[in-house]
Amino acid sequence: MSEFAYINDLARRCIEHSNIDPALYTRYDVKRGLRDANGKGVLTGLTEISSVHGTKEEQGSKEYCEGQLRYRGVDINDLTEGVINEHRFGFEETIYLLLMGKLPTETELHAFCELLAAYRTLPEGFVRDIIMHAPSQDLMNLLARSVLTLYSYDRSANDISIPNVLAQCLHLISTLPMMTIYAYHSYNHFIMGHSLYINQPSKNRSMAENILLMLRRDKKYTELEAHLLDLALILHAEHGGGNNSTFTNHVVTSSGTDTYSAMAASLCSLKGPRHGGANIKVVHMFADIMSHISDWKNEDELSAYLEKILNKEAFDHSGLIYGIGHAIYTKSDPRALIFKKYVEKLAAEKGRTEEFELYTRVEKLAPALISARTGGEKPICANIDFYSGFAYSMLNLPEELFTPIFAIARIAGWSAHRIEELINNGKIIRPAYMAVQPDIEYIPLMYRK
Repeated sequence: MSEFAYINDLARRCIEHSNIDPALYTRYDVKRGLRDANGKGVLTGLTEISSVHGTKEEQGSKEYCEGQLRYRGVDINDLTEGVINEHRFGFEETIYLLLMGKLPTETELHAFCELLAAYRTLPEGFVRDIIMHAPSQDLMNLLARSVLTLYSYDRSANDISIPNVLAQCLHLISTLPMMTIYAYHSYNHFIMGHSLYINQPSKNRSMAENILLMLRRDKKYTELEAHLLDLALILHAEHGGGNNSTFTNHVVTSSGTDTYSAMAASLCSLKGPRHGGANIKVVHMFADIMSHISDWKNEDELSAYLEKILNKEAFDHSGLIYGIGHAIYTKSDPRALIFKKYVEKLAAEKGRTEEFELYTRVEKLAPALISARTGGEKPICANIDFYSGFAYSMLNLPEELFTPIFAIARIAGWSAHRIEELINNGKIIRPAYMAVQPDIEYIPLMYRK
């Protein structure tokens, strides 16, 4: 038997002895995915970092409502409006808010930005020896490896006192954009065969500006491009303790491990297409729609093709319209509503208004088509992934960077949750699993068949 055939045979046996009867999950009331039958998350912890709501309780009954997201009690609409109205960059302020629990004064924000700029440096030879030594076409894997390797450069790597963990988190927040962009350039050169160039970040520019500066050979970007990317970072920075990558951070942190291990675990979680990779799927789906629809303005033709997607007859045959629907949000995702306004402006600047209008038509048509099929009462809305991939494509960000950009933003939230977990010194997180395998007797080797 060949090795390939042998592995396939072993895999068949694995599957045969790992298949659990789906009916058992219902019989034992197992909360699969830590969610009940109605999709409500099982309460496993408390947090002061953010709140996410798509429903509200009124006189004992659940009412669907417009989505609400608050960072440390501050409404995300007010936070982004304040930054936009004052025409400044706000991601650094958001990091401060999430970590410190309050909005900074002008003096505090200036000092904090200077600290982040000072941390914006990697160990000598790190880019050459670690990032470029073994380039990867999957940047999330390379980022996780790079973060774990930074452990070796830290003399206090295992110190989980709050001052040390905070310093480690701030260093990772500041350097993750550098590691991300340099990892892309390494991949683009060594694997794709293009020219290699490394632009150093500026201590006087925002995180969003530095991402574009390091990415582009000529270091140039428009004001709208930089502000839109900054807005994306703010909106992706945090989303409650129950999302997969943040919960992963809580779980790993609860074991008492180091900061680098906890952050690498979150990166590996975010990499999954069910979590951080959804916006890429949206972009691919729209490319497919545009190639099969002759008239983008014809809603009947568009609806018919969306039906094909839902019937698993088109696109990736998953039956999903990506970017539509959310586990918590019902009537609206506030992040998507905020982002949409500025994506429209960028589409006009880039001459891609017709594409933007196609997105809005799908956003209008898809929820009704999905609801008619499922018969569910829960309202369905577009989530932030629906527009973020389109925005990144207009920023000329390569697809390989879509999920890493998410990570650059979300590491702020991960850091706040890690510190919260350590401060509250909770128990190691260990949910229960019920064994349903019947007992069998041990058989001596010579008698086995």
